[in-house]
Parts: sequence; C-alpha cells; structure tokens
Amino acid sequence: MRKSEVLAAESVACLNKALCHLKEIWEEIGIPEDQRLERTNVVKNHIQGLLDMMIAEEESLRQRLMDSIASCRKDLQKLCQELQLLAFEEDYNQTMLQQEKAIRTQVSVLIEEKSQRMRQLKVLSEQDQELCDLLCTESFPISSDRVPSMEQLETYRQHITQLSAEKDKRHSEFVKLKKQIVLCMEDLDQLPETSFEKDVVCEDEEAFYLSKENINSLKLLLHQLENRKAENEAVCATYRQKIQQLWERLQTPQEERDALTIHMSLSKKRNMDALQREVVRLETLKRQNICNVVTSIREEIAPLWEKCFYSEEQRQQFGAYYDDDFTEDLLSAHDSELVRLRQHYENHKELFEGIYKWEESWRLFLDLEKKASDPSRFTNRGGNLLKEEKQRSDLQKSLPKLEKKLKAQIDQWEEEQGCEFLVKGRKFLQYVSEQWELYRLDKEREKQERHLKKSKQTEEDMLYGTSVRSPCKRRFLGPTTTPGKARKLNGTSALSAVTSNSTRFGGTVCRSPVARPPMSATKVNAPHTPGRGKHPRGVLTERNKENLCPPLAASARPLQNVQVQMCGRDSELHHHSPLGGKP
Repeated sequence: MRKSEVLAAESVACLNKALCHLKEIWEEIGIPEDQRLERTNVVKNHIQGLLDMMIAEEESLRQRLMDSIASCRKDLQKLCQELQLLAFEEDYNQTMLQQEKAIRTQVSVLIEEKSQRMRQLKVLSEQDQELCDLLCTESFPISSDRVPSMEQLETYRQHITQLSAEKDKRHSEFVKLKKQIVLCMEDLDQLPETSFEKDVVCEDEEAFYLSKENINSLKLLLHQLENRKAENEAVCATYRQKIQQLWERLQTPQEERDALTIHMSLSKKRNMDALQREVVRLETLKRQNICNVVTSIREEIAPLWEKCFYSEEQRQQFGAYYDDDFTEDLLSAHDSELVRLRQHYENHKELFEGIYKWEESWRLFLDLEKKASDPSRFTNRGGNLLKEEKQRSDLQKSLPKLEKKLKAQIDQWEEEQGCEFLVKGRKFLQYVSEQWELYRLDKEREKQERHLKKSKQTEEDMLYGTSVRSPCKRRFLGPTTTPGKARKLNGTSALSAVTSNSTRFGGTVCRSPVARPPMSATKVNAPHTPGRGKHPRGVLTERNKENLCPPLAASARPLQNVQVQMCGRDSELHHHSPLGGKP
C-alpha cells in the first residue's frame, strides 16, 4: 500500500475520532439533538468546503502543468526548426511532472545553444565585414536574423580564414610593391603626384584598401616606373658608351674622366643630365678634332672587318674609309659604319666565333699533320708524340662535327636573311670543301713522293746491294756490337758486321764511300742478278775478296770508324725513343 493511501486512511480515522469526540462533548454538555444535527452539518460543510478548495487547487496545478507542457512543446518544436535539429522524442510513460520537467529542460538547452550560435554569428559577421571592407569584396551570404546551422557556421569560419589569408597575402604584396615603387621614385628623383601615388607612399600601410583593383594599379604603377627607369638606364648606358668612345678618340686626360666617375655608375635623373652634358661637350670637341676622331674610328673598323671576315671587295665598298677629306659628313659616315659593323657582329657573333674556331682548329690540324711527317719528332722526350697524336685524333673527330653545326647555322641565317653568307667574299662551306680537297691532294702528293722515293731506293738496292735506312727508324732490340768491340775488328770483319746487322735487324746502315768499290769494278766482277735484289753467294764472296785486295786495304780503318760511329748513333736513337718499342 502506498504511503499516500495510509495517510488517507489515517485522515479518515482522525475525522471519525474527531466526530466521536465532538459527540462526547455535545452529550456531556447536553446539546439537544437538533442542535447536534445542525453542528454536525456545519462540521460536514466545513470539511466539504476545505476538501473542495484543496481539490480545486490541485486541479489548477494540473491545468498549469498541462499548459506548461503544451507551451514547452510548442517552444521546443520552434527551436528544433530554428536550430535545424530533429524533433524531441518524449517518453509518454512518464508522469505529467516528469514530462514537463524534461521538456522544459530541453527547451532551456536549445535556447542556450541558439544564443551561443547567434553570438558566434555576430562575431563572424563583424570579422567578415572588416575583411570585406579592407579587401573591397562582398560579405558572406548569410542572414543575421536566422539561427545558423553548425554547417553554416563552419563554412563561415572557413570563409573568414580564407579572407584572412588573402588579406595577409595582399598586404605582403602591397608592402613589397610599395618598397619597389619608393626605390624607383628615388632613382627617378620623382615625387608622388596623383592621389593614388600619395596614398601608396605617404599614408599608413594599414589604411590602404587591399582590393584587386588597387593591387593591379600598384603593379601597373611599378611597371611604368620600371620602364621609365629602364629607359633612363638605357639612355645612361648609351651616354656612357658614347662618352667612353669619345674619351678614347679624343684621348681625354684621366683627371677629366675621374670627375665624372660618380655619374658613370648611377642612372638617376641628375646622373643622366650630367652624362648628357658631357656628351654634348665631347661632341663639340669631336667636331673640333675630326681628323683624329676619324683615324680612331678607322682603327676600330679594321678589327671588326677581320672579325666579320670581310673580303677586300667588301672593304672597298666603304669608300669613306679611304677618303682623306675630313669633314663632318665623313665622320658621320664612319660613325654609321662602325655602328653597323658592331650590330652585324653582335647579331652573328656565335656564327663568327664558330668560323674562327674552325680556322684555328684547321690550322692546328695542319700543323700536327706536318709534325707527323717530321722524322725528328721521334727523338722528343716527355710524351709529346702521344699528346700530338691524341690531339690530332680529337681534331679529326671534332672538325666534321663543327662543320655540320656551322652548316646548320649558315642555312638558318641564309633562310632568315634571304642572301648568301659570305666569308672573305665567298661561301664558307665552299672554302671548307676547298681546304679539305687541298689537304687530300697534298696527302696524295706526299704519298706519290714516298712511292717514287721508295722505287728509287729499290733500284739503288738492286744496283748496289745496299739498303739505305731512314734516320727515323730504329733497330730491334737485340745484341749489338759495342764501339769497343768494333775497334778490335779488321776491315773485313767490320764490313761483315755491318752487313750482318743490316740483315738481322731490318734496319739500314750507310756504308762509307771509301769502302765501296767503284761502279766499274762492281759491274765487271760482280754482275747484278735481278731476282729479289739479292746477290749470289759466290758474287758476295768475290766482292769480299775484292774488298780485301791491296789497293783497298788502306781503307779498312776508315770503314771501322764508320761502323763504330753508326753503332753508337743507333743505340742513342734507341735510348731516346718516346715509345720504347720497336720501330
């Protein structure tokens, strides 16, 4: 049983006890029955009224609870719609008080969340408005009267973050552009003239509106100032170049040049004005010294002719170069020709340098070819022979590549210019072909000369039985007769040694004319056999006998001396060989 039911039963018991006590009092007092009935009715009415009043109060409480539940439900539904949340799910198993409390608590939570969202929206709106005013952009499209959703607030925060980053970027760009603009204005000696320039240079950096239009206007202003500065620098560079040329031509003293040093490095307006005044002064002096100036220009033109590979006919076309009537027109013609030649050389500098490189390589190649045919190069020490051979091999490979590259450049130049590219009055590729042809003919001529010399030597060998050896060839390594041992030999043994060494090493030793028999004696006593250039053994034996005959006995000693000298020279050649191998 509930406690409330127990209390109700106790209340009924108290009421009955009270009525019994009243009855006892009334009996003790002796109140009549009709008064007892009246008094009992009063007690009943009083109790009935009291209970009715209590019931009415409780009924009112219930109605208030029901009204509160209804109102909270309505507010809760509205808040869920504003906050874009799902509808609140009630627990219908709860009592009326529990339902009212749960709904009222949920309404309080949603009201707090709504207030929080509206505060965040207000802060974000203020930041957005400030950034939009500074960047001159439109505000974020969101209503300030409606409660934003969480997704809208997050999107708004990201938008603010992007605007802040854009602001920092534009501010950095503005500061950089402002610094460059200030420097350009200082170099140009220029003050801000327009209101925009004054806002950029003079106003506070934080007060400048960082709109795209303003940033683009800053870039345009900087571009204009840089163009003006570049024009001034170009004018100053032209003035400096002109001044340097006039100084050289007029042979201006160093003291006068030093006075203009500060203006020769800077390009501000005052420097440009000073350079212009110096050019005017030097031009006046130039007109007063036309003869010397023209001579100086001619000294500059001649090297340019060489660099541009001008032929004599092309040089003759500039007749003013050979005119001795020094006038201002002659000076102007020389100035124009000098400018034209410089421009011509600069436009085709790579091509001219390539041709010059080819000529230098060709000259070196011919020198190395000439050295290759020089027998004395085998006596050089230090590995020069190997270096020359490697260099010559490299040139043989690099020259065709360079010619191919020059041909492509010349073809492109002729296609662009619409005329032939001439070097010293003729086509360069034709000149290259002629040089190679001359080189080929020269090699053929040398080959024929060697062949003719070899044929002549073969005839002499067949005629005299000797083999004349070139000094550049060396004998094979092997046992040789030293000069000391050669002195111990008599005339016959010395002659045999010479013949033996000549046959064994494949080399050549020139015999002394004293030891050689007369041609008449050779023809009579030793007939020539044209087989393979060799003499029969009997003829050689007969010749040896003839060489030992008394009339020639006196010549044995000189032959020994020749043998000694030749042996010493052969060993020395072998010692100085750069390759250290067989010839």
